[in-house]
Amino acid sequence: MTLTLFPIRLLFAAFMMLLAWPFAFVASLGSAEKEPEQPLALWRKVVDLLLKAIMRTMWFAGGFHRVTVKGRQALPTEAAILTLAPHSSYFDAIPVTMTMSSIVMKAESRDIPIWGTLIKYIRPVFVSRSDQDSRRKTVEEIKRRAQSNGQWPQIMIFPEGTCTNRTCLITFKPGAFIPGVPVQPVVLRYPNKLDTITWTWQGPGALEILWLTLCQFHNQVEIEFLPVYHPSEEEKRSPALYASNVRRIMAEALGVSVTDYTFEDCQLALAEGQLRLPSDTCLLEFARLVRGLGLKPEKLEKDLDKYSESAKLKKGQKIDLAEFAAYLEVPISDTLEGMFSLFDESGSGKMDLREYVIALSVVCRPSKTLDTIQLAFKMYASQEDGCINERDLSCILKTAVGVAELPVADLFSAIDEDEKGRISFADFTRFADMYPDFAEEYLYPDQARFESCTQTPSAPTLNGLCTDFSPESTDPGGKPLHRKLD
Repeated sequence: MTLTLFPIRLLFAAFMMLLAWPFAFVASLGSAEKEPEQPLALWRKVVDLLLKAIMRTMWFAGGFHRVTVKGRQALPTEAAILTLAPHSSYFDAIPVTMTMSSIVMKAESRDIPIWGTLIKYIRPVFVSRSDQDSRRKTVEEIKRRAQSNGQWPQIMIFPEGTCTNRTCLITFKPGAFIPGVPVQPVVLRYPNKLDTITWTWQGPGALEILWLTLCQFHNQVEIEFLPVYHPSEEEKRSPALYASNVRRIMAEALGVSVTDYTFEDCQLALAEGQLRLPSDTCLLEFARLVRGLGLKPEKLEKDLDKYSESAKLKKGQKIDLAEFAAYLEVPISDTLEGMFSLFDESGSGKMDLREYVIALSVVCRPSKTLDTIQLAFKMYASQEDGCINERDLSCILKTAVGVAELPVADLFSAIDEDEKGRISFADFTRFADMYPDFAEEYLYPDQARFESCTQTPSAPTLNGLCTDFSPESTDPGGKPLHRKLD
């Protein structure tokens, strides 16, 4: 198939995109922010039909000979937002091209030759990573369009915020549910005998997925439109609750379970760095509880030095729950108690504040391993020589990866070449520069590769549909709590 079917399909798909480009270019002229005219002009309706036909022909040539559609797509006046799940591949663009609905995409996508023109035609909501207020503006734009009484095209949103393997639904981001308007859930299925569709951080890359799929003689996809979901007054006040209830209905329709993992948890677990998180790390639970307290890691990063100075003044003196609440300036709650229990190693009702700061540093900047270690050295090092002992290093590294036990004796001995029984941060960085893979060799030598819940992608995600645009969920979920050293 690689020598016969694949090149024919690839060339034909490229030809169909080129054929669609002039129609999309003419139809997308003018201001993208201008409200569409209603009803649509006859020529725009003709262009819309032509583009749908061209795109459907392209998918047909790619092996998607029959697209099974179940249920009825609601009118824009009935549901301004379509929520699709699970999101597992760039082939999820099939329902987008079939409905010509608007989507949320990275602003950079508009500059991609040919593809950018086709994208602009569906009047997407663009997200700019360079604009700090981009998320807020995006949510406001979604709300404006959703409340336009059908003037704008329907917005198609993948609320998971990233690609998964379809075995469960991860936590929905609340962006699609903030407007508080009815949404229509849409579920996707790929009932192929051989799965060449799924594109996640673990497994084949984007180009390999394209190659494997185009080599399949026949590919199947099912799109099911579920009944429109009308939110209650409570759900309108709580987008996280609204998102959770819609996710439950979609999971039941798919026959899969749900998980409390979020897009941010994936970013944390898959972050590049010299200390990769193991599958049994408690830092994912810690990150969830941080969000549950209403604290946003990206805003806490600038305060890490202030937190570390406060923790350093304690000189290892442990604090109780009330003192911890005062330190965070939050009321005592079940969520706070759950977080406190992560650091209450012996169940004595006391915790070391320095461990909280280390864990927070990892959550705020998961890829910057040495920055977290440096922060920890400042808190643990003695004022006399600025060094730490083996016990301190053990505590720092165990907290940084969120595990109960971690062998550091060999690592400490390798760093402490002079056998002084103490090491400085300069010693640590010098060793880390010489042996960038020190964690694999010294901390978990039995593992050729540090396994996490998934693997880090070799390159940034190319799929604009995976854009992370909505504010963080403040729903801490119902995940069971575990002490760090249980």
